[in-house]
Order: sequence, then structure tokens, then C-alpha cells
Amino acid sequence: MKRAYVTLVTNADFALGAKALLNSLIATGTTAERVVMHTGGVPPEALAPLTALGARLVQTDLLPTSDAFNSAHAREALHGAAPFTKGEKPAFHTPLDNFCKLRLWQLSHDRVVFLDADTLVLRNIDSLFDYPEFCAAPNVYESLGDFHRMNSGVFTARPSQATFEAMMTRLDTPGAFWRRTDQTFLQDFFPDWHGLPVTFNTLQYVWFNMPALWNWDAIKVLHFQYEKPWQDHAKADRLRPLIDLWHAYAAGETPDLAALPSPT
Repeated sequence: MKRAYVTLVTNADFALGAKALLNSLIATGTTAERVVMHTGGVPPEALAPLTALGARLVQTDLLPTSDAFNSAHAREALHGAAPFTKGEKPAFHTPLDNFCKLRLWQLSHDRVVFLDADTLVLRNIDSLFDYPEFCAAPNVYESLGDFHRMNSGVFTARPSQATFEAMMTRLDTPGAFWRRTDQTFLQDFFPDWHGLPVTFNTLQYVWFNMPALWNWDAIKVLHFQYEKPWQDHAKADRLRPLIDLWHAYAAGETPDLAALPSPT
């Protein structure tokens, strides 16, 4: 059975994230293949460190979506129609590229666990390969009211060309507008998605918004939603222990998770 962890890299910034992610996966001792799908917007020098870490690179084209779809989901149009009010997306965020994530259903693997390039895997999560399609954690980072929405930064999938074709039929219909791009689409496509514990996709804002939910002993995947740990940003001081953790993995270190501080 062919199993793989898959991530998507659409520019040099997300290649930085993918390097830390790959290092974190290696530290868990997984034997699953590690695949980096990448678009033409990533320079070769940004991809070279990922190859050096044993990842298999798969060049991925943008989806063949209509001009109307592309215009509606361009950065300025999307952020204007559906502004991010809880945090800031970096300048290199290209929302239309997010839909390339659907290309993983064209891979030749039997089972896939997708991980956004701004995640870290802190503990072995190979058990997810035995979970059904489609499993994802809720998009919890502000209140319990967030539990009804899923976050597409971590999910389980079973690649299938038939599924991919069904997605393409659903995705680009007249007037289509997916407010949070792939995340909104996937929740619509898989309305009976199976909920993973939040420990499989713990969003960084939980650190200061819901500290009682934070448990280093249980967290398996840490997700830097909104601002990225390799940026300078307004929330950096509040998130410093998480950012320091990311930099340790980016440098190829294996941090002592037991020594990490708790939220204050």
C-alpha cells in the first residue's frame, strides 16, 4: 500500500515552511513517503533543500478554472469580498493557488495525509493513514462556536481520478465563490466529514485565545494559521515560544517538547 504525507508549495516562502515540516516529519520516525506538490512559482533553489530532505517533488499545474472563477478568487477580489477579520494573511498568500491542493486526488498513492506547509508534526501521526476519507479537525482558534467549521490544513484522503473529476464538476460553476477557497469547498464536497481531535491540527491562536485548550503533551500537529513564523508580524511577541519551536525544526534540530512553556 502506497502511503504519503503531501504538502503544497506555491512560492519560496512556503518552501521555507515545507523544510521545517519535513524536518518535523523525519523526527517522528515515519516511514511514509513525503511528497511536495509545487507550482511553477517556486524557484529551483527554494526546492533544492526539500529534495535534500528526501521529499519527492511533483510539479503541479493550476487548475483549469474559468476566467470568472479566477477573477472571483484573486487575492484582492477574495479578500475584499470576504475579509480576514481575525488575523492577517501575508503578502505572499495567493488564495487562487490553494485550489491546487485538489490535485492530490490525482496522485498514485492509496492513502494520503495532507499537511499545509505552515504546519509542524510534533508526534507520529501515521495512524491517520488508517482513517477514512475525509477526516479533518475543526477550525477552532477563538471559541467553541468554531467547531462547526473544518480546517483544511490537515486531512486524510484516498486519491482517485473519479473523485478529482467530480470535484472539478462541482468547483467551477457559474457564480461559484468559495469564501475560504479550498477549505470552504472541501467542507461542501465532504459534508459528512469525520472530525479529528483538535490535537491533530492545533491552530496557533489557541495559544492566546483558548489557553485552557493547549496541552503540549497531546498536540500532534501545530498549525501556524494567518501570520507565518518566518515573518516579522504584530503578534510575534505573543507567539514567541511557538515561533522559536518552528525555527528549531527549520534548523534541523529536534526540540525537547517536554521543556516547552505553557501559555500564560
